[in-house]
Amino acid sequence: MVKRSSGMRVKTRNKLKDGRFSIAEALQEFKIDEKVIITINPAVHKGMPHPRFQGKFATVLEKRGRAFVIEIKDGNKAKQLIAKPEHLTRN
Repeated sequence: MVKRSSGMRVKTRNKLKDGRFSIAEALQEFKIDEKVIITINPAVHKGMPHPRFQGKFATVLEKRGRAFVIEIKDGNKAKQLIAKPEHLTRN
């Protein structure tokens, strides 16, 4: 038998659907301690957080290059992610 593929985008047919690139999304800026929502844009592959974090609320910690370091609560644990602004929206 062949081993099943288990990449990052497996089982995301409905979650990562209909993505269009907008330059306005790529140029948006966020302030430190601002609340954002992770909304993954499937048209942009760079700086994409894992699909398990789709729809989660996060707090911006810092800017790193063109991307932002954000912090989410996953259960009782605080996790830090790096995401580009195309995958974030204001709360």
